[in-house]
Amino acid sequence: MNEKTRTASAIDDMSSIDMSPWQGRTDPEPDSDRWHQRIQPLTPSAAPGTALIGFACDAGVARNQGRIGAAGGPAAIRRALAPLAWHRQGPAHDAGDVVCQGDTLEEAQHELASQVAGLLDNGHRPLVLGGGHEVAFASWTGLARHLENLEDRPRIGIINLDAHFDLRDPSHVRSSGTPFAQIADSCSERGWLFRYACLGVSRAANTRALFQRAESLGVLVREDREFTPARSEALVRDLGRFISRCDHLYLTIDLDVLPGAEAPGVSAPAARGVSLAMLEPLIEAIRDSGKLRLADIAELNPEFDQDNRTARVAARLVHLLTLDT
Repeated sequence: MNEKTRTASAIDDMSSIDMSPWQGRTDPEPDSDRWHQRIQPLTPSAAPGTALIGFACDAGVARNQGRIGAAGGPAAIRRALAPLAWHRQGPAHDAGDVVCQGDTLEEAQHELASQVAGLLDNGHRPLVLGGGHEVAFASWTGLARHLENLEDRPRIGIINLDAHFDLRDPSHVRSSGTPFAQIADSCSERGWLFRYACLGVSRAANTRALFQRAESLGVLVREDREFTPARSEALVRDLGRFISRCDHLYLTIDLDVLPGAEAPGVSAPAARGVSLAMLEPLIEAIRDSGKLRLADIAELNPEFDQDNRTARVAARLVHLLTLDT
């Protein structure tokens, strides 16, 4: 591991987990626990459960000429999640952070992939807190490493809630704009099918070349303008058909899919976006499918957040994704 890239993993060193963000009120009534009272640092003997792991990284956003600050996202999400009400039955663990210093992106992605694969091997469901959307290549690689030891040709469905395809050519520079092109290349090298759904795409924010690349790769595309109350049930059905052709799901949520008023604290706030109310039925369908193995939340930039609105949305997404079904 590059000396500029470090991981604070409780699997190796329980004392390295910073639990200070997990603070909040304590209510006197019975059965009134909140996240900060229930989450525990991950240990080697921990029972399988939800495992939060941070990816404190700005390198991909910097390479993509975006607004720096996403490295502070994991801590901000933890602080916003800490006081939320606890409605789980299973355990939740904090697995620490993979921290990228400077431009050591590839080393950080390699380390996160190793951590994700280890968590999956130990029966946990990882939920990665970004960080820029370069986290997606690392998250997927960790899932691939886990599954390749179990199946010859795993049918992995990637569902990206995002205003952007992030399918730029990685041969020039690897960044927060290239992870799904990198994943497509990795699938090709492995002889796996590339199954990718990108929901919430902004036509104004993606070039014709990117739409053409998405078409050539067989991507399921739903634009932000399609997300209306009248289309809600149809969108859930479309997603259900995609899910039915997969055995494993990886969900990645770029917070810039939301309207700028709901998520101002991102690298590229959306002029239109898709509201949280419209996204929640899709997220619930993914969660309840029984196929979700891994999720991540990307692009929270606390430097540009207003009244912690974006962090609160991210925390609500964690809450929604981890509700026991």
